[in-house]
Amino acid sequence: MSTVAQSDLQSARQMLIPRKRFPFLRVWILYARIRRTYLIGGEDSNMSETLNTVDADHAMRNWTYRSAGRIPIGSDLHKRMFCEMLLTTHNPYKPAVIDWPELEPAALRRVTSLPIWDIAVQTEGRASIRVATYAGTVDDPQLREALRMNGGEEARHKLVLSKLVEAYGIELAPEPPYPAPDDPLRAWMLTGYSECIDSFFAFGLFEAARQSGYFPEELVETFEPVIQEEARHILFFANWVAWYRRSLPWYRKPWFLARTASVWFSLIRDRISLARGFDSKGAAQDANFPANVGDSVAGDVSVRSLIEICLTENNRRMDGYDARLLRPTTVPKLARLALRFIGK
Repeated sequence: MSTVAQSDLQSARQMLIPRKRFPFLRVWILYARIRRTYLIGGEDSNMSETLNTVDADHAMRNWTYRSAGRIPIGSDLHKRMFCEMLLTTHNPYKPAVIDWPELEPAALRRVTSLPIWDIAVQTEGRASIRVATYAGTVDDPQLREALRMNGGEEARHKLVLSKLVEAYGIELAPEPPYPAPDDPLRAWMLTGYSECIDSFFAFGLFEAARQSGYFPEELVETFEPVIQEEARHILFFANWVAWYRRSLPWYRKPWFLARTASVWFSLIRDRISLARGFDSKGAAQDANFPANVGDSVAGDVSVRSLIEICLTENNRRMDGYDARLLRPTTVPKLARLALRFIGK
């Protein structure tokens, strides 16, 4: 993109498009900037030509905030901390440079037979537009930039998955459109809480697949950065929830609690639909990873052992980040509660 075109986009984004009058036009411009930065490597991109250098990988997994001492939850300092965490731990790899390993016939059959690829690509597509839409409503420049990066990484995950299915000859159903949501805050919360659930189980399933050899070691290593990025996303979201809730005036907190309950109700309903297989229109829902892939990759691992692996992996993936950042707690607490009722 030319310097003039970039300047025009920047001017429109900052000056010509009032946030409240033309929200969807702002979203379009923000999404275009996300694509330029995180997918196609435009002039303002910092993406690397290598997938996973040692320095970038270490920086993605280990981070401590520059300010020492106690940081009150909900404070402006807290907001700066969790935004900086996401921004400075970004791994700038390009999906196009991923060298997908050649798989043995048996391993290829296992990978291509997993019933997840269509919906995995669609889930990332929905997530990227949802996050970008919410980012377009945010006034705080640092928070908006962190959300923009979050949305860009979701879009990059979609491209990574698209490259994977292309490399291994997996046929996908035609993708649906991804319209901008009418309620950006609810859409952002749906994405965030859904990732908190799915990532917890994905951490364990990914490790179980590695231990069992279901996924070849080369494929595990290639896909590893994507899994760790999800850990960063849910860490960011958990801290955003706490900060946002505490920053609200007292009379709006019940409203936010009601919205949170509504989001959880929707997610539980979707997972019940998944347990039955399909929604009322006969289409699989988007929050499918644990439900659809668990039986395939876990093999002979017991339910109790799988939950224990999920807890261990969740802790391992979070351990490298500043201890003052809040960790997602709801799903791990429910998992520990479930262990009390599951025999050894």
